[in-house]
Amino acid sequence: MGDIWSIKEQYKRQMGNLWSTAANSRAVFGGGYDAPGGGVNVIQYLTTSTTGNTADFGDLVAVRYNADAFNSNTRGLISGGYDSANSDVLEYITIKSLGNAADFGNLTDQRNNPGCCSNQVRGITAGGNAGPITDIIDYVSIASVGNAIDFGDLSAARQGNAGAGSPTRGIFMGGAVPGATNIIEYITIDSLGDETDFGDLTAATDAIGASSSSTRQLGLGGLTPSFVNTIQYITIATTGDAVDFGDLTGVRSEIGGTSNGIRGINAGGESSSNTQVNIIDYRNIASTGDAADFGDLLGTYGMLGAIGEGHGGLDEGEPRLVPVGSGIALSAGGMAGDPSSRVNTIDTITIQTLGNSSDFGDLTSTRATVSGAASNTRATFFGGTDPSNSDVIDSVEIHSRGNCADFGNLTAARKGVAGFGSSTRGICSGGKEPSVVNKIEYWTIATAGNASDFGDQDVTRARAAGISSSTRGLTGGGATPSYSDVIDYVTIASTGDATDFGNLSEAKDTVGSTGSGTRAVFTGGATPTNQDEMEYVTIASTGDVSDFGDLSAARSGMSSCAMSDTTRGCVAGGNPGPTNIIEYITIASTGDATDFGDLSAVTGNMATISDAHGGLQN
Repeated sequence: MGDIWSIKEQYKRQMGNLWSTAANSRAVFGGGYDAPGGGVNVIQYLTTSTTGNTADFGDLVAVRYNADAFNSNTRGLISGGYDSANSDVLEYITIKSLGNAADFGNLTDQRNNPGCCSNQVRGITAGGNAGPITDIIDYVSIASVGNAIDFGDLSAARQGNAGAGSPTRGIFMGGAVPGATNIIEYITIDSLGDETDFGDLTAATDAIGASSSSTRQLGLGGLTPSFVNTIQYITIATTGDAVDFGDLTGVRSEIGGTSNGIRGINAGGESSSNTQVNIIDYRNIASTGDAADFGDLLGTYGMLGAIGEGHGGLDEGEPRLVPVGSGIALSAGGMAGDPSSRVNTIDTITIQTLGNSSDFGDLTSTRATVSGAASNTRATFFGGTDPSNSDVIDSVEIHSRGNCADFGNLTAARKGVAGFGSSTRGICSGGKEPSVVNKIEYWTIATAGNASDFGDQDVTRARAAGISSSTRGLTGGGATPSYSDVIDYVTIASTGDATDFGNLSEAKDTVGSTGSGTRAVFTGGATPTNQDEMEYVTIASTGDVSDFGDLSAARSGMSSCAMSDTTRGCVAGGNPGPTNIIEYITIASTGDATDFGDLSAVTGNMATISDAHGGLQN
């Protein structure tokens, strides 16, 4: 209904779990080529409804150029490309969360210079140079992780074709076979099969870019073989030849094109052979005319992949995510069986339900005695052993299943660290490097990077349990290497040494923990005999623990760092065994633990977090 606000339409969007994305959507650009320096791993982004320069987003897993990209409303993938050789790598980002890309899977063949398109569910990669040029079309389900599957074939092998489309149709324009072609062809994204003829470009054009709304697709610049500034368009739901739209702000090929569904964004490219530009220009897709200046990339880049949070292949609006703080919990890494059987798996549960865990994704490597800290959107997992000590900090977005990405590093490799945090900071305390250390370090969860010094523990120890409120973090038990009953605390938003809080009922190693923003509950542990007792303190005070109740069985090395929400705390895994038990308590009361379900495998010495733990409760 144009610019008229319709109650009926807004009601439909509310009931359909949708709202408009154009006002605050992002465009993200990955990789590219910068002569004479070569390929880059830079990821940069902008807000499509404004104008201005891009800002740093993070890094690709590896340097790549001549890749393409596609995305849903929440997740973007970079597909194929080239550095020293053709690549079959697919990697992904969560569009609303800054950070590095993570491995997704592989294409059916190694290739560069393909064309890509997508709708909310499925991402398509078509053609490219696999040495020789190929006609392969393959696809992935964007919300999962895994390898691409055969979709069909182009009408002829070609590279440098530009892909975009609507939620139902994917349109591929131009390219080289190996000479420039004027072909436009289409597929139906949710089916399988070969491309169908759509029409022709205004001229045979290689290295063309594309962007689209749900009804109109633009072809951007390219080589004819001259560098051109032409913008041409088609109406996606019909078939027919392209029509002149207007001009770019300058001649360019190898443009990264995308949109927010209303405004087309055209980034980078080459203005002559091996001369890259930093230009970003834009144009409203619904009206014809010339592009206007938007801003600049971080550097001069061509051959970069482009992701648009609201591009034409996505239905108007975006699905609502699981509400932040809804009680999504993750369990990561650990030992499965004998001490040498370390795993990289991540399981997930919803705390307010009952039942078994399900697969979420993977850590970047197999590790045990790893720990965790999380905001209400992002989890970080750090340290551990496989069997050498690790300094790795991984991150993953809690509301988007998938594999972890590299976040940064601890100041030294160590295992058996305690983890906790708030909505802004992750903190690790103590550990073994190989000697037991009293270091406390921190990082800002929203920004990928290395840990910084925070202070020192009150008593040096490893394998303690961490737990927190939004202001205060506690570390309980552990080994010095003799077993310890110490509880100490820090104020999370500051830096400095830990202060004595009180004591556990006895000296215990490999204690677990759960809790809310007011109460910390320490679970089990080894004295060295495994224990079944649970005991608690009020986080805002100081003092010794009080009895809470018992676990269903004596164990140590179970979950810590609050697999919890405001009312319920979960305890998972542990030794002996290890075990796959998950059980829960009602944090504000006292009493014995109750069965919740099972982990996907027997696991001990793993990291756990949630999007609603005590450190996130104000």
